[in-house]
Amino acid sequence: MPVKIRVKTDVAHEGESETFELSLFGQLFKKDGSTFLKYDEVQDEGIVHTIVKLANENALILRSGALKMRMIFEEGQQLNGSYESQYGTLLVTTDTQAFTHKSDDAGTGQAELVYNLLMQGDAVGTYTMNIHYELEENL
Repeated sequence: MPVKIRVKTDVAHEGESETFELSLFGQLFKKDGSTFLKYDEVQDEGIVHTIVKLANENALILRSGALKMRMIFEEGQQLNGSYESQYGTLLVTTDTQAFTHKSDDAGTGQAELVYNLLMQGDAVGTYTMNIHYELEENL
């Protein structure tokens, strides 16, 4: 199902903060009680294919193409993932503080992730990610 997706990410690190916003169209599908959002981002390095899986207790972000990344989120857990760069594969760890996901039968939903991100064991920031989606036909 075609869907409009808005992703807003606030990053706080050592007293500094940055906000990134993305608004694009993608696909929504549901499988085994989970919601999947699939979209492509155009970045300087090329196209990045992203799949976001939103389940009841956890979330997963998979990126492929110009950037390869796998991050898993579960509230109260530190979980390992990976980030592939031109320098090789790096270990990323998500320390999830909060995860919520609400959706309705009309195909509109909202998810929020709050997590500390570590790369190779070093803290790189506290991330607050808000994902809002709604079916194109509802716009």
